[in-house]
Amino acid sequence: MATSVKIVLRKKQNSDGSFPLAVRITKDRKSSYVYLGHNVHESYWDKTNHRVKKSHPNSVRLNHFLTTKLAEAEENLLDLKTQKAAISAKTIKRKIKGTKEASFFAQAQLYLDSLKKQGKYNRENCDKSRIKVFKDYLDNSDIAFQDITVSLLMRYRAYLRGEKKLAEQTVVNYLTIIQTVYNLAIANQVADIRFYPFGKDKITLKAQKSMKIGLTLEEVQALEELQLPQDSYMHHARNIWLFAFYFAGMRVSDVLRLTWADFQNNRLFYAMGKNAKGGSLKVPDKALAILKQYKRKAPIHNLVFPNLEVVEDIADTYKVQKRIVVEIIKLNAALKNVAKEIKITKPLTMHIARHTFGNISGDKIPIQMLQKLYRHTSITTTINYQANFMFKDADDALDAVIG
Repeated sequence: MATSVKIVLRKKQNSDGSFPLAVRITKDRKSSYVYLGHNVHESYWDKTNHRVKKSHPNSVRLNHFLTTKLAEAEENLLDLKTQKAAISAKTIKRKIKGTKEASFFAQAQLYLDSLKKQGKYNRENCDKSRIKVFKDYLDNSDIAFQDITVSLLMRYRAYLRGEKKLAEQTVVNYLTIIQTVYNLAIANQVADIRFYPFGKDKITLKAQKSMKIGLTLEEVQALEELQLPQDSYMHHARNIWLFAFYFAGMRVSDVLRLTWADFQNNRLFYAMGKNAKGGSLKVPDKALAILKQYKRKAPIHNLVFPNLEVVEDIADTYKVQKRIVVEIIKLNAALKNVAKEIKITKPLTMHIARHTFGNISGDKIPIQMLQKLYRHTSITTTINYQANFMFKDADDALDAVIG
């Protein structure tokens, strides 16, 4: 159906007897209004021509203002039609009026608020710092989306590499958050896709492949055999690391959230926090030995491990994730001391438990089974991940030449 844009005098009367002027947008018999900040008495309004009568003392200036606003509205409507966007009266209103959220950092705040509401503390915390660096680069000023150009982003990329001394993958992460916010703004129809600075022949973002190094089987055995006081935090950190390793490198965030109800009939039933992918695994004897050390009466929140017992509401995912970050720092600090005890020079952190399982499994386990153990949604992810630990073919090729 046809879309009409007109200047009208609204029906709601002000206390002084005047009526507000507005742009009326009608689409599919539904109307929205953009108020123009001017009011006139009904006697001065020409209903037929939608303009102020000459008898009004400021008729020339007001009519010029109204003509300008009507032209702007019609131009914005034409833009939407050219983009073949889904058009409604409200969509046209947003395009004409603009919103206070139309700047980059206003949209960035909406994005961060959304992450917080979803309980995604880790993402919010990382992306907030990346957005702050971009704002600092812009001298703490806001910026319109159409001003985020290819040349600006190229200068920003050079700044991150040169002055900030960031690794290439970190630079990609900092640019990716700008792309994410820009995409959100386009979806919210406050940014024009014509000015989009990402893509072919513009700013392209490609994830860099990082080195993943795990412990060897001998190093894991040394870790298992290390004598530590049972009431020490180093002993607890070692238990958490080994427990994660025994369950195919379970993520520490999942380990710390485990409850006793997750264990039934000598099996572990849990859904991975990262992608909610569920499954069940047999509890190995070594893991059972660790579980026995944490059996206690009335554990808070029924948690297996006590790290998150300080969180009042375990259902509050935001606060839980925030506490997990604190606990990981403490665990990694203790593991650093454990590594010194067994003379491991590799970085011993909670995340290395996952790499260690990948390193030891190598090409011994079918890739489909590894996908199941890792809880990867795509087998491609498993193939790419496991490629970090499969060296036999390359080693054999090298031996064939060198001997």
